Amino acid sequence: MEAEVKTAVRTFKKEDKDCKPQECMAALLPVRDALEVLSGRWKLPILIALSDRPKRFKEISKDINGITDKMLSKELKDLEINKLVTRTVYDTFPPTVEYSRTQHSQSLGDVIMALKDWGTLHRKEIIGK
Repeated sequence: MEAEVKTAVRTFKKEDKDCKPQECMAALLPVRDALEVLSGRWKLPILIALSDRPKRFKEISKDINGITDKMLSKELKDLEINKLVTRTVYDTFPPTVEYSRTQHSQSLGDVIMALKDWGTLHRKEIIGK
């Protein structure tokens, strides 16, 4: 997988005429897949809110300013489907539900930091801050 990403990046950076559009697009499929999984306003903030420890629904809701309960529920389900978050139900009364990041989602750490760094550069370029 890592080799495929490096190939895609090399192909994307190519500026010679050997890179045919179909080949370049095929090499970038993993990037498109990643963007689909992480797209939207709330997925990364949810993953960041869960980075230090498992949390209950209301704790996540309080950590993320502006998200509605309906949207949080939808996004948690999407993250669970993509194996980035696990939902654990404890046999208590009333039932306790906790959400936590999976081992698979831990691999996003470098990606999130790279996005932060690029976003900082982009802000400086666009608005000078």
